[in-house]
Amino acid sequence: MSKKTIKVTDSMGSVEIPADALYQAQTQRALDNFRISSLKLPSSMIRALALLKKACAETNLDLEKIDQPLAQAIQQAADLVISGQHDDQFSIDIFQTGSGTSSNMNVNEVIATLASSRALKVHPNDHVNMGQSSNDVFPSAIHVAAAGQIHEHLLPSIQMLETALNARQQQHQQTIKTGRTHLMDAMPISLGQEISGWASQIKNDRYRIQTALGRLQQLAIGGTAVGTGVNTTADFGQRVCEKLHASTGIRFIRMENLFEGLSTQNTALEVSGQLRVLATSLTKICNDLRWMNSGPLTGLGEIQLQPLQPGSSIMPAKVNPVIPEAVLMAAAQVVGNDSTIALAAQSGNFQLNVMLPVIAYNLLQSIEILGNAIQHLSKAIDSMSINAEIMAQNLAFNPILVTALNPIIGYQKSAEIAKAAVGQNRPILEVAIEMTDIDEASLRKLLDPAKLVKNHQQDSD
Repeated sequence: MSKKTIKVTDSMGSVEIPADALYQAQTQRALDNFRISSLKLPSSMIRALALLKKACAETNLDLEKIDQPLAQAIQQAADLVISGQHDDQFSIDIFQTGSGTSSNMNVNEVIATLASSRALKVHPNDHVNMGQSSNDVFPSAIHVAAAGQIHEHLLPSIQMLETALNARQQQHQQTIKTGRTHLMDAMPISLGQEISGWASQIKNDRYRIQTALGRLQQLAIGGTAVGTGVNTTADFGQRVCEKLHASTGIRFIRMENLFEGLSTQNTALEVSGQLRVLATSLTKICNDLRWMNSGPLTGLGEIQLQPLQPGSSIMPAKVNPVIPEAVLMAAAQVVGNDSTIALAAQSGNFQLNVMLPVIAYNLLQSIEILGNAIQHLSKAIDSMSINAEIMAQNLAFNPILVTALNPIIGYQKSAEIAKAAVGQNRPILEVAIEMTDIDEASLRKLLDPAKLVKNHQQDSD
């Protein structure tokens, strides 16, 4: 049985829409015209568009462009969209008109329908979109959505991971293990020192993202069609930013140069680049965890990640490092998204970038999956167990310890001791006692891994 439809009109004529739809003609045209993928704008972007519509209505009321009943109706309707009650009304493909006009009008139409009553007719263009253009609203919404998701989701997730890493670092300052370069045995290091490298990566990645936030919180609103602000007042954009600050708690300001704001997406690209750096940090950490967890018999076996699920459909008792693997795939997706955003950011032609929806989708997806992945990784760090005995056993047979004797017996003699220890599968201390004139007490002190780690730590301070 076919759905009931009604006929609605716009500047191009009439079109049939579902009778229960909240959207109107321009949305339906976009649904008909763009059937390229199943990808839709995320709810955070729809929320950002509605936040802008509400702020614009409040500003137009202050400027006496609309009256109180009309402004209140638009604000109340926008609140319904912001709350997510009508997410099913926003289904336009992200591969649409490059300005995002279709999605801007989708939001305008839904708000207009929700705001209208028998006594009050609200028009999507004349009222909801008053003082605006898709060309300044959509890039502004990208910034609002990304800033909101970073503040509310990503930064708290990063801080959760920092907390987990810092706790583990402190717990294992005296857990000494074999260091590795080129995947080969190297001088000893404490597990705490190793984890401190991860923690420092994540901390600096957070700083990078926070630095970019200052530019992300600058909005192009007020530029309207080409950056000149036609059909609105000179202070409209800054007034809207103040309303957004009041409603979100995030300090937005109007961009100094609106022509840049409409024609480029450099800030979105900058933020995406910092997300890519974070993704590469997560990749490094997760690969270290996978190596350290490898085994249980023929791998390194230095740590054991919490077993979460069977690892094979054919091999019983096999358990895999599923969380690091999942995070690695999320990181790979972010790197791919960054490449897409870079290509899209190049598509500023004269006064407008024309790949805005794909930038919005990829940037917001990167923020979302990084935040979620980091939360999972934090729990894996918290719950992993440490095999200190295996670390100690491996360290005792590590021929690289002989490096500490270089200043006393020389490189050549040290190499001979190392080769003998490996060939005889004996601890380096035993072989050094036999092959040097240094007394055992002195050798024990020189080859003590804990002292080597401590000396290294002092040298680096």
